[in-house]
Amino acid sequence: MLLKIKILALAICLCAYELVHAQQIEGQVDFHGFADNREYSNSDRYPQTIFGTRVTPELGLLVDSIHRIRIGVSYLHEFGTKNITSPVRPVAYYNYDNNGFDFKIGMFPRHEYLDEYPKAILSDTIGYYQPNIEGMLLKYKNENFHQQIWIDWNSRQTRTDREQFMVGISGNVNLNKTFYIRNFATLWHNAGPMVDVPDPNDHIRDNGAASLHIGADLSERGWLDSININIGGIINYDRLRNVYEWQFPKGFLSEIYLEHYKFFIRNTFYTGESLAIPYGDVFYTSKQYDRLDIGWIPLRYKNLEGRFITGFHFSEGVVDSQQQFILRYTIGHLFN
Repeated sequence: MLLKIKILALAICLCAYELVHAQQIEGQVDFHGFADNREYSNSDRYPQTIFGTRVTPELGLLVDSIHRIRIGVSYLHEFGTKNITSPVRPVAYYNYDNNGFDFKIGMFPRHEYLDEYPKAILSDTIGYYQPNIEGMLLKYKNENFHQQIWIDWNSRQTRTDREQFMVGISGNVNLNKTFYIRNFATLWHNAGPMVDVPDPNDHIRDNGAASLHIGADLSERGWLDSININIGGIINYDRLRNVYEWQFPKGFLSEIYLEHYKFFIRNTFYTGESLAIPYGDVFYTSKQYDRLDIGWIPLRYKNLEGRFITGFHFSEGVVDSQQQFILRYTIGHLFN
């Protein structure tokens, strides 16, 4: 009997060895450094300086170029913070990537998928403090089309924690080599904790926004390295149950981006009704707002990019300013 157990254990070990040996072990380290100085006092918005680094190492198995499993951690350290152990988030996900389909489930970095969202819907601050999607994402992409749908579970309901999640969809269609259409939408659900006696002043909120843009990429027709112009509309939908029903403030958005030899200018203009989007940039509560970014890209090589940005916020008859330095460096490697 003992001999049979030893033979079975040996067979299991050999099978496990062959299974792992047939795969490729892969690893990746993402470094995100940021300095964001926000001088927002003129408009009575919250001035602050966000200064720190985030390191996200991952390790996993790649199976036949289609399936992969990754595990890792995402560690944020804000400079000057005394508690250096609390801002650690786990990274663990399965990824299917084949024939234009990209599916992920687990806890995985969001910047690859959500960075193109207008700041009116998802602000810069989300990327600093909520780096991961915790849920699922499905994306399909080909040469002229891509679309993705995702769900991010922000907080699981307990007796002390609220139930919060966000779902979204975004993508673009290239009409030809010049013109394109882009779409973005989110819906955020915010419910209270699971308590025996609900707070009569605590109400469920459903809030989101959708925007549609038509644009032109004129980079190949001009003397600049990049010329991109788009215009569109945005609608905000908001409901606080048992307090007010659906409200739909809306407005007009336009953006111009010019880049040449590591220098760029981006101008974003909004006019319309005051938007109330909790995860959006606070300046879009203004009925008319213009943001001018002037930037320099001193570092750009493969998976390394560093940007200096000086931003000016024109709203409500006053001007606020912002200075940013953003560096992201991703190192990936396959181990046989």
